[in-house]
Formats: sequence, C-alpha cells, structure tokens
Amino acid sequence: MTGIASLAMINLDAEDPAAQASFYSQLLGWEVLHSQAEYAMIGDGSTSLGFGQVPGYSGPGWPAEAGPKRYHLDFHVDDLDKAEEQALALGASKPAEQPQPDRWRVLLDPGGQPFDLCLRS
Repeated sequence: MTGIASLAMINLDAEDPAAQASFYSQLLGWEVLHSQAEYAMIGDGSTSLGFGQVPGYSGPGWPAEAGPKRYHLDFHVDDLDKAEEQALALGASKPAEQPQPDRWRVLLDPGGQPFDLCLRS
C-alpha cells in the first residue's frame, strides 16, 4: 500500500519540554538534538521525538485520568523488573493499578503522561 505521506517525527505536548526530552533521552539512550524552554527534541538518527511547551499542560495520569489521554508510548524491554527500576531512577513513577504486570508495566513520566514498558516477545 502506498501512502501520500511519510512520518517525519512525533511531537508531544509538555509543560517542560527540556525535562521531558532529558527523561526520554535517558530512557531510550537517544541524543538530545535541541533543548530550549519552548521546544526540545531527541533522536536516534532515524526517528525523532519532539516536545512542545503548552503552558498549564499536565498529563492525564493513570488509571483515573483527570483529562483526556492523548497518547501513550510503548517500549519493548528484555527485563521488566530491571527496566522499571531504571525508569523509576530516571524520575518516572509507578501507579498502583497495573493491568498485566507480568507482561507490561504502566509508568508515568515526570510530566504525568503514562507510558508502558512491555516485555519483548
């Protein structure tokens, strides 16, 4: 199937773009390509994530979202316990509700946005 466009990058809303970029840069091992108060970007040479400042933005939380959940990111890992420990050390938090903790873990990034660490099949 041929599309009419190709994905350039993913941009996410954030209260503090530089902090979000720093967190995900460390989580993924990607380089911080740009970092200012209003916009920050990370990348691995083929994929980029951008974070744009939206004053007053806060993540929806989990499991009882205070606002509409706009997205969540899933990341494959080889060892759930080790990856969770490392993500928490980087500033993530772990909500009490975990739907399938033997297969994936829901964590919240420093801005309150949920993301999943998923056991690689």
